[in-house]
Amino acid sequence: MGPALSLWHEQVAADGDLLTPRPALDGDTEADVCVVGAGYTGLWTAYALLQADPGLRVVVVEKETAGFGASGRNGGWCSALFPASTAKLARLHGRDAAVALRTVMRGTVDEVGKVVAEEDIACDWRKGGTVVLARTPVQLTRAHAEVAEEAGWGVDPLELLGAAEASALVGASCVLGATVSPDCARVQPARLVRGLARAVERRGGRIVEGTTALSIGPRRVVTDRGVVRAVATVRAAEAWAAELSPRSVAPVYSLIVATRPLPASFWDTAGLAGGQTFSDHRHLVVYGQRTADDRLVFGGRGAPYHWRSRIRPEFDRDDRVFAGLRAAATDLFPALRPDDFTHAWGGPLGIARGWHAGVGFAGGTGWAGGYVGDGVGTANLAGRTLAALILGRDDPLTTMPWVGHRSRRWEPEPLRWLLVNAGLRLMTLADGEEKLTGRPSVIATTLSRALGG
Repeated sequence: MGPALSLWHEQVAADGDLLTPRPALDGDTEADVCVVGAGYTGLWTAYALLQADPGLRVVVVEKETAGFGASGRNGGWCSALFPASTAKLARLHGRDAAVALRTVMRGTVDEVGKVVAEEDIACDWRKGGTVVLARTPVQLTRAHAEVAEEAGWGVDPLELLGAAEASALVGASCVLGATVSPDCARVQPARLVRGLARAVERRGGRIVEGTTALSIGPRRVVTDRGVVRAVATVRAAEAWAAELSPRSVAPVYSLIVATRPLPASFWDTAGLAGGQTFSDHRHLVVYGQRTADDRLVFGGRGAPYHWRSRIRPEFDRDDRVFAGLRAAATDLFPALRPDDFTHAWGGPLGIARGWHAGVGFAGGTGWAGGYVGDGVGTANLAGRTLAALILGRDDPLTTMPWVGHRSRRWEPEPLRWLLVNAGLRLMTLADGEEKLTGRPSVIATTLSRALGG
């Protein structure tokens, strides 16, 4: 793995972590728990297991190197966001269960921050909350509705700001207002995942890299370097789970651009001085942050889903999408110039058919994933939950409504290709529709209903 995977990996290499692979599995071995995947989910699971029982033999199997996937390439939001809305959770599981999960997710942000401090992981952690801008009258109406809906659940302290207050936090163009949540931390994600891997090793875990899992079953993981026999196994591959049977997610690419460190004159207007992450109320997801070294990092959806859930290195780059992201960032912050942008990268994230993450343990095998891009925080909750399930401990986390949840399988090709790409395209069209009509998008409402949102 080279540093060109992302700005974040480049910075990790500059820190002195040259991303040299750890030794591969050197033949058959035995463990108490074998985890497949050294991203956030797998490493948080290993960490929680070893924290609970330091005597456990925990082996983490990784095809590439720790943090190779979404854990080392994402936008750097450790948030309380869960892929399924509170309303959807309530419809599926009941109001009390939905509120309980939302409450636990809020606490998860602080749980990650606590481990970052305890393990001395230098990852630019700063809990500054999230500002979601409203930049059109339709978006402002949507912001009002979201605040009213969240207030009805009594969980998230979502606040509505006027134009002046919102602009003081994020000095973007055309700001009419914003919603603000305190439950998010800005983070350098590759530093977090690499630091977490070292913390797992300090606690006695073994991470083997350059080792491909060929099958994951009860009591054993078959790899190209040998067989790991274990009392329990865990599948923590997220988007790469699409390459393993059963295929539980569709890998969809999210792409990011980043600038050089920008001068104080830019940030005097752009703001984001408190470590806030930011987005806006458009339909096609975008996300951004001001980094600790004063870069603007800005990402979003829009890259196509690839036939038969293929994941290829060349899919990490899409010049059309990168150009669109640079244009969107410049629309938000007109002071940006073309030569300010220095980095561009991407990677796949895992989307479950029901847009509902799940975690569980049955028959000796655990699983977690389907985060739909909200995995930095959710993976920590998954790891703690899996550890409690594997150890058979009486823990309130094991009663959360996502435990045992499995979304139905994605449709076979070509329906899967048509559905996923149509959804991505329709979100873009929905934003265009609102711009033309000045009214809430019929396209977005119809798509949300079709997806059970």
